[in-house]
Amino acid sequence: MPPMPPTRRPHVTAPEPDLRHHGDAEVRADGLGLVDLAVNVRTGTPPAWLREHLAATLGDLAAYPDQSAARAAVAARHARPVEEVLLTSGAAEAFVLLARVLTSRHIVVVHPQFTEPEAALRDAGHRVHRVLLSPGDGFRLGAVPEEADLVVLGNPTNPTSVLHPAEAVAALARPGRTLVVDEAFMDTVPGERESLASVRDLPGRVVVLRSLTKTWGLAGLRIGYVLGPAPLIADLGAAQPLWPVSTPALAAAEVCSGPAALAEAERAAAELALRREHLVKGLAAFRSVRLHGEPAASFVLVRLPEAAAVRERLRAHGFAVRRGDTFPGLGEEWLRIAVRDEETTDRFLDALGAVLGSA
Repeated sequence: MPPMPPTRRPHVTAPEPDLRHHGDAEVRADGLGLVDLAVNVRTGTPPAWLREHLAATLGDLAAYPDQSAARAAVAARHARPVEEVLLTSGAAEAFVLLARVLTSRHIVVVHPQFTEPEAALRDAGHRVHRVLLSPGDGFRLGAVPEEADLVVLGNPTNPTSVLHPAEAVAALARPGRTLVVDEAFMDTVPGERESLASVRDLPGRVVVLRSLTKTWGLAGLRIGYVLGPAPLIADLGAAQPLWPVSTPALAAAEVCSGPAALAEAERAAAELALRREHLVKGLAAFRSVRLHGEPAASFVLVRLPEAAAVRERLRAHGFAVRRGDTFPGLGEEWLRIAVRDEETTDRFLDALGAVLGSA
């Protein structure tokens, strides 16, 4: 009797990550009463002075929005000409505009990172190549294909919280290449070190995206902006609908770019660093929980066995955290946790201890 042929195991393809899943879904899905550690917006925001400033604009809503003052304020904040600033309905709109305007042929998105840039590019019909950074070296930024004429990355990166050196990011700039740097969380970093927002002398086209959502608690207002070469900014602006940013959002962009607001943001970033250190020290007490890389933003990324089950058990203890498997390059063993005040963090650590102790 001839020997039986070896059994072939079917090839199993990992499911494609859900690029449209975001942290707010963790809280909204039967999340009534959950402590929100899934969304990275600073708690206690908008501050009272900003709420009052926005409320004062309601009497101007009969007039069409005028961007001139807000654009000038953002330009001055980053020492750029006004022609190099585009105000957008949140940073997310900027990704859509770039996807519609750019005609790049070899597009690279560096992952793990915020998934909306890739989703917008794919929706616009572009083919996207992924470069996956490794947790083994702390998600250190490395080389991308030389032929790439559009490269997109975050700094500091969501969800890894890794802050790449400005020198390493700038080294990706090339003649004939558009380098898009998502700096939505840069204002959570003291001194905004490693930012390229005010750098204008790199080769190729360097585009920096910013958001007012995280530090100022304006996710519902939708306000962000793009910094880049004037010709590209003009093209992106031409792709926008008329009056894309509301009068209250423009008022927020203007006042949050002023000296008093920037000083407050710097104080908040310094306080955040201390709170993040408290969280990291608490997580270090759990042998099964690992951090890869040095977190620098308003959240940390952890790896632990059976993270999906842990996430569900944490919900039963009253806490919502962000699943990691929707980010390319990660999997079900990853969770993202927002930094909160020490009291909230201690309650979360107690809940995590109870969950891991019962696993």
